[in-house]
Amino acid sequence: MPCPKPLTLLPAQPNLFGSATPSPAGAAWLCACLYACVLALVCAWQAPARAAEPAAKVKEEVKKGLDKADVAKRNLQLVVMDKSKYPASGMGALPVTRAGAGAGAASGAVPVPAVSARAAKEPALQARAKAAVMAQDAHPESHGHAAHWSYGGEHGPSHWGNLQPSYAACANGKRQSPIHIEDQNTLQGPAEPIQINYQPSNATVVNNGHTIQVNVSGNNSITVRGTAYQLLQFHFHHPSEEQINSRRFTMVAHLVHQSAQGQLAVIAVLLGAGQANTLIHQVWTYMPLDHDDKVNMPPGLLNLSELLPKDQRYYQFMGSLTTPPCSENVLWMVLKEPMTLSPEQIRLFAQMFPNNARPVQPLHGRVVRNAQ
Repeated sequence: MPCPKPLTLLPAQPNLFGSATPSPAGAAWLCACLYACVLALVCAWQAPARAAEPAAKVKEEVKKGLDKADVAKRNLQLVVMDKSKYPASGMGALPVTRAGAGAGAASGAVPVPAVSARAAKEPALQARAKAAVMAQDAHPESHGHAAHWSYGGEHGPSHWGNLQPSYAACANGKRQSPIHIEDQNTLQGPAEPIQINYQPSNATVVNNGHTIQVNVSGNNSITVRGTAYQLLQFHFHHPSEEQINSRRFTMVAHLVHQSAQGQLAVIAVLLGAGQANTLIHQVWTYMPLDHDDKVNMPPGLLNLSELLPKDQRYYQFMGSLTTPPCSENVLWMVLKEPMTLSPEQIRLFAQMFPNNARPVQPLHGRVVRNAQ
């Protein structure tokens, strides 16, 4: 930068060296000062752009590299950004978006692998399904206390669907249980046998206010339709909820199982008056008398095989839980051959639960398999 000439429009004044006319040395010193000031201003003005230049170059080079790659294999986007936008935050404070969010995604976003809504919900759904069958008097999705329901009056089965939004399936569902099974309307033919693997197990007998329920621990499972289901609990209804050819049995036991994917499968064992049942004698021995009370059975005492008939052919259909929230997509297998329990065993349960059976529900075009 050339040094400017001295201004002559103003009268000459004594300079730093004592003369009225600037000396060559004084002029050079003044020019150097002005140059330094201008240079400082220019550098300050260009500083942000110069600081961002390397980052912009890196970002452009990465973008070009990604453009040449196979689009289907892009799982990560490298983002270089101005640190001033995220002061002292570190990578942990950068915004995060899902991969494949589209061209409209924010440039400061670090994508992560996408997870489907179904996959994200599956663990929660499994937990809720298990909670619903393990505690039938409380709905797992409700906050606070679930709505009170019963088998009669204004809280009875015909009103379940209106008691709480989460009970809506009780009124609106198209695959509800129990049903009336008539042989003439079933799909008769061969069917795979149920592979049942029950072992002597530990159990807890619970009075949940609606029935006597036995929570089972141990290795007890069934396999049907290529899927294994673990036994969670079994409980009783008086009279039977299912009707077979217009006949209702004295009682029924529902054995509730759950697969690793969260699907439920129920085996229904019909019970009629006759000889005493050994397993029911054991359960009644440890039956709690108060609502929400429970009693642990002696270790290894329970063996569900004692409740099953020798002939295990069945009726099969898709249905629901028979108590609120009446969740659907439940695989039902009603064993054709009934088991017996003594009049004394029937009377003991009936004194506590005179009627805890839901009425039969419409088929709505469902097919019922009749294993031959």
